[in-house]
Parts: sequence; C-alpha cells; structure tokens
Amino acid sequence: MRRVQVTQFVFLGLTDNWVLEILFFMAFSAMYVLTLRGNILIMVTIVFTPCLSTPMYFFLSNLSFIDICHSSVTVPKMLEGLLFDRKTISCIAQLFFLHLFACAEILLLTIMAYDRYVAICAPLHYPNVMNMRVCVQLVFVLWLAGTVHSLVQTFLTIRLSYCGPNVIDSYFCNVPPVIKLACTDTCLTGILIVSNRGTISLSCFLALVASYTIILFSLRKQSAEGRRKALSTCLAHFMPDTSFSTDKLVSVFYTVVTPLLNPFIDTLRNEEIKSAMKLTHVFVGISTLILLIVE
Repeated sequence: MRRVQVTQFVFLGLTDNWVLEILFFMAFSAMYVLTLRGNILIMVTIVFTPCLSTPMYFFLSNLSFIDICHSSVTVPKMLEGLLFDRKTISCIAQLFFLHLFACAEILLLTIMAYDRYVAICAPLHYPNVMNMRVCVQLVFVLWLAGTVHSLVQTFLTIRLSYCGPNVIDSYFCNVPPVIKLACTDTCLTGILIVSNRGTISLSCFLALVASYTIILFSLRKQSAEGRRKALSTCLAHFMPDTSFSTDKLVSVFYTVVTPLLNPFIDTLRNEEIKSAMKLTHVFVGISTLILLIVE
C-alpha cells in the first residue's frame, strides 16, 4: 500500500483544560503586546536619538528587532490555538524562521560581548575597531550565517519521509519533536542536525565566556561606579538561546518571556535609554495630539 506523505502537523498545545487555555491566552497576549511595545519603543528611541548613535545601541536595536521577530514566529500561532483550538500548521516556514532568528540572536549576543570587551578593555582603540562600517558588516554576517544555519536545519528535517502520526507534543514546530514522527531512519540526520547546532552554540558559548571572563578581571582595576556601569551595560547580553530546548515550560520561557526581558532590562538599568525614552514618549504624545486636532 502506498504511504501518504504528511504535509501538515497537529499540535497538542500546552493543555487541554479550557480554563487554563483562557488564562494562558490572556497572560501570553499581554506579554506579547508588551514585548512588541517595549522593543519597538527601544528601536524608535535609538534610531531618533542622536546621542545613542553608538555601536552598543546599534546592536541593541538589532537585538530588539530579533526579539520581535522571534516572538512573532511562535506566539501568534500559539494564541490562535489557545483561543480557537486550531492547532494545525505547515511546519516548513516556522522551522526556517525559528532557527533563523534563534541563530541570529546568539550570534548577535556574541558580537555584543566582543563590543563590550573592546569598549572596557581597550577603550582607546574602540573608535577604530568598532566603527559603524564594521558594525554593519558584522550584522550582515550574522544574518547570512543565520540563514545558512536555518536552511541546513530545515532541509535536513523536510527531506525525511513523514507518513505516519502527525501529532507534535508541543505548541510550535521545532526539529527534535518533528523528526520523531519520521517513518525513516533518522540516525544520520540527527547526528548532522546536532553537529550543526553544536558547532554554533559551542563556539558562541566559548566566545561569550572568554569575553566576559576578561571583562570581569579587567574591572578589578576600576572604581565601584565604573564596575557598576560596565556590568549594567553587559547585563542585557546574558539572554539565553531559544532553539535548544523541547520542554514545554522551558520553551514558553524562552519564546514568550525572554523577548520581554530585553526592553525591561534596558529601560531599568540604562539611564541614557530611560532619558531618551521620556523624550520619545513626549514626541509621540504631541504628534498624536496634532493629528487629532487636524482631523
């Protein structure tokens, strides 16, 4: 008998309890709105504030953009499943963009760690080493690397044959739960996928550890105020990667809560961002009032 190739998958979601589904929907909807609002505000503030035209804030605005995109890949579909009980999806697009933004994020965090290393440990060379041309090139490279990584992960997953069960015990398409449903041998594919992920994650992890170890040792020579300021600029960089866990609770934290942490950390710990945001709020309020008067 000819096997039918599965093209769509069904999520089990977070729970089948309708009361919890409603509670989850309200909570995650609020978090998603705050994620969009906070990260968009950071991006707008940095773009329209001349004093924030530095590499650190340039990378920070890119991190906010990635957080918005990464959250938007999984959360809207999860909310749709919680509210309307429609949990069917074609996984290819979600797989690709999920790994694209996850890889871009961890690479960007590595670049930000290098940026802080140069700024704190070699401040005299910082203007030459981290000029805007170099920053744009680094961002281009991270998106190129993220695209290649995502293409590899997606291709290795979709080349398998899926002809049996199509139910995924999750709320989004990630590689591990998807390849479990393949009706062919996945041993070689699993090794290739883990190797591809492991190379990127291990390299970035070692770079992060090396950068911040050197930074921490260099801070011993600075004043208490200097150490506080340096650590506050590094705090937002400790954002975990979001593509390596399959546990539902941990995945919810990484896909829903983590993108929300960035705007709160940046606004609460960074005086320059807070001051610029106040001006942005005033500008937006005045612009809205003028539009209402004109209408």
